[in-house]
Amino acid sequence: MKNKLQTAIKSLNSIILGKPDVIRQALTCLLAQGHLLIEDLPGTGKTTLAHALAKVLGMDYQRVQFTSDMLPADIIGVSIFQQEQGDFRFHKGPLFNQLILADEVNRATPKTQSALLEAMEEQQVTVDGNTHNLPQPFFVLATQNPSTQIGTFPLPESQLDRFLMRVSMGQMSAQAERALLLGESRRDMLKNVEPALNSSDLLALQKRTSEVQVSEALVSYLQNILQHSRDSGYFEQGLSPRAGLGVKRAAQANALLMGRDYVTPEDVQAVILPVANHRLLSSRHEVLSDELLREQLINAVPIP
Repeated sequence: MKNKLQTAIKSLNSIILGKPDVIRQALTCLLAQGHLLIEDLPGTGKTTLAHALAKVLGMDYQRVQFTSDMLPADIIGVSIFQQEQGDFRFHKGPLFNQLILADEVNRATPKTQSALLEAMEEQQVTVDGNTHNLPQPFFVLATQNPSTQIGTFPLPESQLDRFLMRVSMGQMSAQAERALLLGESRRDMLKNVEPALNSSDLLALQKRTSEVQVSEALVSYLQNILQHSRDSGYFEQGLSPRAGLGVKRAAQANALLMGRDYVTPEDVQAVILPVANHRLLSSRHEVLSDELLREQLINAVPIP
């Protein structure tokens, strides 16, 4: 399984050039059974990353382009009356795939955005009083444009909290951009990609992630970070217990990707920023850059 995982990482790095950290964070999020939010300008490779993950990991894939006129039924599905049978039959929407790319999710209205809440949290949807289980594994990768762009609706805090991590693709290095410009089309490359893993492999890896050991000393370190975020006065509200559980799961996944069966403080430090950055607001109304978060969540709390 370790060799398969390394093959998958190598294949993803050959398609998404110059972004090994983003690829590792996406895999960390998936293995931790979370969901990923990518915020960046159009054209930075967000959609390509989602497609590459689906191909390399052998997952059923569906892209949903969110627009202002989209309704919840467009995502979940709808019950249609069958005249011959004399009853209603549920027709599944695009949400019933293993990897969902919710593209430009903040261009839809809050009502439509909220249609994802039950699916992301409970791995199921309820329509007309009937519950429908979603396929496993189930992973939502959502992209959003910066809120300064025209036609965007801010994601409610309740929905932001459903995303385990928020990351940014960022601009490519000059070397990676040159390789992209001189190389083969990414779309053509994706057509020829062979899956390195399958659904059973991913479910097994998610189970192994949950079994990675977390010592009591490590839990104390994590608690100290959570408490500091609440007591420092730097944030309007500190990190919640759900955020703490998210950091723990992500740290376990990071440890597994590093080839270990136990979590270290370095694993917590590797995941704390993308897990925390969309859950915190500055009490001073400052933009919470990674540098400021690192100072408050990592540098301010000593390792026991």
